[in-house]
Amino acid sequence: MTASDSLTQPAETAVPFRCSEAAREREDPLFASAPPARHWLLVEHPGPWGAQALTGGGFSDDVVDALDAFCRAHDARFQLIRRTALRGAPTEAGGRFAVVDCRPAHESIRWGRVDAPEALPNALADLDASTEFSDEPVYLVCAHGRHDACCAVRGRPVAAALAGAHANRTWETTHTGGDRFAANVVLLPHGLVLGRVAASEAVAVAERYEAGEVDPHLIRGRAGLAPPVQGAQHHARLVLGEHRVAALAPLDVRQDPEEAALWTVRLRSGDGEVVVVVRERWIPSPTPLTCGAGRTASMRTYDLVALDGAGSSTAARSTRP
Repeated sequence: MTASDSLTQPAETAVPFRCSEAAREREDPLFASAPPARHWLLVEHPGPWGAQALTGGGFSDDVVDALDAFCRAHDARFQLIRRTALRGAPTEAGGRFAVVDCRPAHESIRWGRVDAPEALPNALADLDASTEFSDEPVYLVCAHGRHDACCAVRGRPVAAALAGAHANRTWETTHTGGDRFAANVVLLPHGLVLGRVAASEAVAVAERYEAGEVDPHLIRGRAGLAPPVQGAQHHARLVLGEHRVAALAPLDVRQDPEEAALWTVRLRSGDGEVVVVVRERWIPSPTPLTCGAGRTASMRTYDLVALDGAGSSTAARSTRP
C-alpha cells in the first residue's frame, strides 16, 4: 500500500465501552442491588440534568439544602423526573413533586405542585397541606445519559414504550443505581427495582404490576430492604414460584456471629414463614462496572445455602454468578 492509498482508507473507529453490554456478557446477577432508601422524593424538572440529581437541577443552595435535609430525615432517595417527549413534543415543567413511601404495608404516593422550586421547602414541611394521596402507580425509567450513557441508550426506548400506553404514570428519571443493568425501571409505590427491561416487554411489565404480579427474573430488589433480605427474597421467589408483588415480607434478618458472610432471613409466606440462609460473596469484574468508572471493581451477590418452609425444604449449592 502506498502513502497515497493509506490516505483513502477509512480510519478505524473505536467502539466505546458500554457497561450494560459487558454486564450481559458476564451474566452479572441482578438481584440484591436495589437502593436502600425507604422513601422517594420526586421533583419534576424538564432538563437538562447535570451528572448528579440533587445538585444538577440548577436549584438555589437553599433549596438544595432543604431537599437534602428532607431526604436525610426521611431516608428518601431524591430523583428528578420529566415526561417523555413523544414524536418531538416538548416537555413542560409543571412544578409537580411526589413523596413515596415504599415500606412494606405502608406503600403510598402523595403528589403536590409548586409554582417555583423556591416553594419546595415549605411544601415539604407540611405534606398534609401541600399534597394529596394517589392510588395510581408510578413507573420511573432511568434515562440519565449525563450520568451514564447506557441509561439513555437503553432507558429512553423503554420510557417511550411505557408512555405510549400509560402516559400519566410514566416518567424519565435520574440515576437509580445499577447503570450496568439498564434499562432500569422502578415500580412505585412498592419500590420494586427492575433491570434489563426491554422496550418490547415494558408495557407487559407495567400491566403485570398493576395486576399485582412481577417477573422474579427481572427484579433487582425492593428498595429499602437490606441486601441480604433482597437476596433471600430472590431465591425464595424462584424456589417457590412466587410472583405476587407484596409476597415474602421480611420478618427478621440475622448475621451469623461466627461467619459474617452468612445471613438468615425469615420471610412471611401466607399464614406461615420461610427461612432462607444466604451467603454473601464478592465477584471481581474484569471490566469497570459503569461506563465512566475508569477502573475495575467487585460486585456483591448472595448464594442460596438453605431454604425451609412453605412446603419446601432445600439445601443449595452456590449458584452461578
